[in-house]
Amino acid sequence: YFVQMGSDKYNLAATSEDGGKKKKKKTDIEELKKEVELVKKTTYLILMKTILSSEYIQTGLSSSRAKEILACDGPNALTPPPTTPEWVKFCKQLFGGFCTLLWIGAFLCFTAFAIQFTTENEPANDNLYLGIVLAAIVVITGFFSYYQESKSSKIMDSFKNLVPHQALVIRDGEKKSINAEEVVAGDLVEIKSGDRVPADLRIISAHGCKVDNSSLTGESEPQTRTPEFSNENPLETRNIVFFSTNCLEGSARGIVINTGDHTVMGRIAILASSLEGGKTPIAKEIEHFIHIITVVAVCLGMSFFILSLMLGYGWLEAVIFLIGIIVANVPEGMLATVTVCLTLTAKRMAKKNCLVKNLEAVETLGSTSTICSDKTGTLTQNRMTVAHMWFDNQIHEMDTTENQSGTSFDRSSPTWSALARVAGLCNRAEFLADQNKEKSILKVCLRETNGDASDSALLKCIELCYGSVMEMRDKHPKLAEIPFNSSNKYQVSVHENPNPSEPRHLLVIKGAPERILDLCSNIMIQGKELPMNDEMKDSFQHTYVKLGSLGERVLGFCHLNLPSDQFPEGFAFDTEVLNFPINNLCFIGLMSMIDPPRAAVPDAVAKCRSAGIKVIMVTGDHPITAKAIAKGVGIISEGTETVEDIAARLNIPVGDVHRREAKACVVHGSELKDMSPEELDDILRNHTEIVFARTSPQQKLIIVEGCQRQGAIVAVTGDGVNDSPALKKADIGVAMGIAGSDVSKQAADMILLDDNFASIVTGVEEGRLIFDNLKKTITYTLTSNVPEISPFLLFIIAGIPLPLGTVAILCIDLGTDMVPAISLVFESAESDIMKRLPRNPQKDKLVNEKLVSLAYGQLGMIQAVAGFFTYFVILAENGFLPTYVLGLRIYWDDKYHNDLEDSYGQQWTYESRKIIEYTCQTAFFISIVTVQWANLIICKTRRNSIVQQKMKNKILIFGLFEETALASFLSYCTGMDVAIRMYPLRPWWWLCALPYALLIFIYDETRRYILRRNPGGWVERETYY
Repeated sequence: YFVQMGSDKYNLAATSEDGGKKKKKKTDIEELKKEVELVKKTTYLILMKTILSSEYIQTGLSSSRAKEILACDGPNALTPPPTTPEWVKFCKQLFGGFCTLLWIGAFLCFTAFAIQFTTENEPANDNLYLGIVLAAIVVITGFFSYYQESKSSKIMDSFKNLVPHQALVIRDGEKKSINAEEVVAGDLVEIKSGDRVPADLRIISAHGCKVDNSSLTGESEPQTRTPEFSNENPLETRNIVFFSTNCLEGSARGIVINTGDHTVMGRIAILASSLEGGKTPIAKEIEHFIHIITVVAVCLGMSFFILSLMLGYGWLEAVIFLIGIIVANVPEGMLATVTVCLTLTAKRMAKKNCLVKNLEAVETLGSTSTICSDKTGTLTQNRMTVAHMWFDNQIHEMDTTENQSGTSFDRSSPTWSALARVAGLCNRAEFLADQNKEKSILKVCLRETNGDASDSALLKCIELCYGSVMEMRDKHPKLAEIPFNSSNKYQVSVHENPNPSEPRHLLVIKGAPERILDLCSNIMIQGKELPMNDEMKDSFQHTYVKLGSLGERVLGFCHLNLPSDQFPEGFAFDTEVLNFPINNLCFIGLMSMIDPPRAAVPDAVAKCRSAGIKVIMVTGDHPITAKAIAKGVGIISEGTETVEDIAARLNIPVGDVHRREAKACVVHGSELKDMSPEELDDILRNHTEIVFARTSPQQKLIIVEGCQRQGAIVAVTGDGVNDSPALKKADIGVAMGIAGSDVSKQAADMILLDDNFASIVTGVEEGRLIFDNLKKTITYTLTSNVPEISPFLLFIIAGIPLPLGTVAILCIDLGTDMVPAISLVFESAESDIMKRLPRNPQKDKLVNEKLVSLAYGQLGMIQAVAGFFTYFVILAENGFLPTYVLGLRIYWDDKYHNDLEDSYGQQWTYESRKIIEYTCQTAFFISIVTVQWANLIICKTRRNSIVQQKMKNKILIFGLFEETALASFLSYCTGMDVAIRMYPLRPWWWLCALPYALLIFIYDETRRYILRRNPGGWVERETYY
């Protein structure tokens, strides 16, 4: 991948295969998923020999050759994916699925109105109003959806922010600062501290160079870069630096081996932007619901359209029947209701540190069955902290919680004072200037520092447990220093010693414990320097291994008081040609550091386990550290063994233990690289507790796809650029708000504002709650469909005057039912919400046969009876008995029949009959509102009694008053009889439906009582939705 050899000169992978063709415009996603690979070492050696033996190393490329390569390869930039025009995006929101059905309905309404307008002298405007309303619903919903979608910026835009503007190259033997886009493969590039790397470079010389690879690998520790090849994995070898990473220290010179889309970052960018995120679970559920409603509405409408023609109705009347039935079946306000419900939940989640970018992601988190979590900053605090110290031949455990208060140990020990002095002086970290001013206010652990993570951890520990490090440094001015480097593996500094009873100069060293031990001949115990004997060396080795096995980074500390006669005051210390000793020192102790788990994480992981959610750690960190943190937070539970643990317990080789014998496993990225999809599936299927360590961005994506092959709904957390492909592919991507890169935030569906894994569990609970509450909302809304449909059916079959008009149906669906339906989203969770297994997307549907049975076959039927009872009561009071009304419709609607007799022989004109009809329709409308009171109250809970759940939902109580007030306004407001044909009712007509409301309440309370008394019984199997 990195370098390809020609016959007598080198060609670089950024150029095309024949060195002269244009770059491919399309990239195979499967090819992008493959691991980045280095060339064979033999080819690499031939290349380097060719380069180093030529004058290239001094002069770089010629300007003419650079122009040729630039013309061949194109600029050093990320190619943006093809964009969709904004008008196309908007049109997509206006058509498809439910919108198409409403457009058809609107078209039919306009068609019917046009025919009526041309054939009748005084056509009714109902169909015109209805068509306008249906079209308005589609357009308003489309605008809202388009706005929601357009708020999310494109992923590639965030990648562009990673590209440096300038680069320092060597061409024609001269250093030139050029636009980074003009850098080509083969260029010699120099980088220094503070620079952003302009391309993938092979280092040929370096001076103390350290880079931040956290965006690619997830490791927060600065990585040393040297010309030496150190690892087959290109992401871990020391002689490669990557495009868009930052140089933190030192300087380096390197050869450009890849540019633009061919860089590691470019591959990730293309992969992240090319991946198609599938439909969210809630989108699939809503689509399933729409399909059911659409099929029912169209089938029922067409059936009665044909039936009405067979019964002798004209085709115009039959079309009007068809429109009425479709409108009555389709809950026009449902999409708006669902959108508002999701929006309100998203706002509630934002208050709990979960910022939702995609509304549908609100419920997806509740459906999650597997969480693939990053380690650093999500499960851990994202700050290195001193966890243990070893001095005076004892291990001391430190406080690693977020609010560190120090740890009780013998601070009066002279050895501790010596250890604190070495750790404070041999340390480059310092508190920021403004942090020092506020040190009396700000806790030590929260103060920001300059310096690498390990030095910062030591600085905070000494400041907390010993005292002011700045004062210590002021008393011990630094005279000389040898910085830490990869060959020595230690840092040396020489300081003045203000203590008159000690020699004038103090030499202090910290570094890798084994290297420090080799420099020492003595060890300090209780302040006294004793010879380093085998017993002490064994104790040291035992402690070192123990702390290392906990995944902690261990450092050793030693010092030496330089003799005053050999090193008098003013002595010039030379760090190039050492003129002072660094052997026969006194070993003082060890300090180990780790990025500790967040306090709330273990409990959050336990909640996930009780909720049936599998938590998998996926990290770029070392397997030992990953395993230690996984055990600390409960991802690997206490007593659960990995293959390595079983082998150690039985004292047998790891290869002799079968993988399936272990419930837990830690998989290294190098193992994952060689696994087939079937082998990965086997691990995911047969291990309940899994840690993936040293993973690459492509491997994180492969792990997500593996989980999805198992049928899991996968949530992925991440903060780096390396996480963006996995975040995009996951069912829900969760980025970190504090430590997260812009790229990861753009790829994700949700952002954790506090970077805390525990917030995800809160999000899961909210997601499950919204799914439960949407079920309640849909049940409430669908129940009124039956009393809305049945008037049209009897109107056609029995020939009675129309009991309910289409405009009244819209007043219910878009008026009185809206606020009560939305109020159900504010219902609190029932007791079992985090004790249930994640729902099965194939079986546990948002709208299932039990819900439809309850809404349509039981509660809806009672509501329909209530409406017809009220309708017939009012007709009877006005002289039209129920038996007389049957088959009366033809005469009733005849404009020229002005002497129609009622049951008592009274004659009615057309106008007077219509007033009674519209009054009955208003009463039918009011009766639906009345029985919906009871329906709203019983929909508060699916299992518990209303007595248990109580009426704590203030929005729901407001909804009851709102729908009553709106119904009263529509009935009694002056002018409504002309605008929407609603007439004032006599007060007692409101009471007709009350017994049915009471019946609904008693019926459902009884049903839920039986359900609780007989869990798993017939009632639960048939009615628990």
